[in-house]
Amino acid sequence: MRKTAPLILLAGASAMLAACGGDGGVFNRARPDEFAVQRQAPLVVPPDFTLTPPAPGAPRPAEGTASEQALDALFGGPAPRSRVEASVIDRAGRADPGIRSQVGDTGTNTVAKGRLTRDIVAAPEGDGQSASTVIPSA
Repeated sequence: MRKTAPLILLAGASAMLAACGGDGGVFNRARPDEFAVQRQAPLVVPPDFTLTPPAPGAPRPAEGTASEQALDALFGGPAPRSRVEASVIDRAGRADPGIRSQVGDTGTNTVAKGRLTRDIVAAPEGDGQSASTVIPSA
């Protein structure tokens, strides 16, 4: 009798604990994804009644997708330029249409960045296993 009472309590407690888990629990039910819900625009009567109705499930042409609307809400679309930025762009003027072909020309003026920049750009590719350090004397 002494061993059966704790055994019955243990079995009952484990049965109650097992009932809490699983897929069919009280708090584990199917819910809609709150981030996938989007607001629908109000219905508008078109001025031309000869239009064909849209296909079922197709996005509305006046609206973007939910991700585009989210990006627009987060970042606000294209920002207007500040007075300083507009002034700099006006002073720079328009770029020559053939600028890309002139950049590599030998007659193009360049700025010397020094030996350090040249050495960094000319560094060999790789994982750095064979790299060595040189400390220049002052």
